[in-house]
Amino acid sequence: MNFSWIDLLTTILGLAYIILEYRASVWLWAVGFAMQSLGIVLYYQKGLYADCGMEFYYLAMTVYGWWNWARRGHRGARNEERGTRSEERGTRREELLKIRHFPLRLALLWGIFTLVAWAALYLFLVTFTDSRVPVADSFTTALSFVGIWALARKYLEQWLIWIVVDVVTCGLYFYKEIPFKASLYGLYVVIAIAGYRKWKRMMVEEKNQV
Repeated sequence: MNFSWIDLLTTILGLAYIILEYRASVWLWAVGFAMQSLGIVLYYQKGLYADCGMEFYYLAMTVYGWWNWARRGHRGARNEERGTRSEERGTRREELLKIRHFPLRLALLWGIFTLVAWAALYLFLVTFTDSRVPVADSFTTALSFVGIWALARKYLEQWLIWIVVDVVTCGLYFYKEIPFKASLYGLYVVIAIAGYRKWKRMMVEEKNQV
């Protein structure tokens, strides 16, 4: 088993990322940008080509997520400013974009998209690459398209999507001998379950403050 400093470093960044996500902090996007940039190199070296390509999408969604959380939060601050003890409460900008449910009208569309993307990525991997794990690699990549978008929109159910992705990815990375990242994804499963419960409580609290 070969030791990889990139594996270790991206694991450390990944741990910081999931903690910030758990706290619903806008700074998760800055950490994510660094992690995903290094991930491109790591996944290419390990022959996880779908994951490698996915990192470029992650980078784009990271920029969008930062803009969506911060810009909309700043606009919300102006709208809610009506002299009501915002400074006393220490309201943070990133908290002003409210946690919401994944719209049911989009669930079917994203479900179809995931299946189509999974099939397309699988065919690409078996046709144009030497991937030995095309089914799992393409599945986690396709589902991650939805997960990162849902996170950027601050939907509660993004945690449920990541639980599925993390379970499959954990096994895949152990198989591909990326032990630090594999262990991290095992931890992600636990944190994602806790994160779903925390965000659900936060969503109720935000509604009660209206």
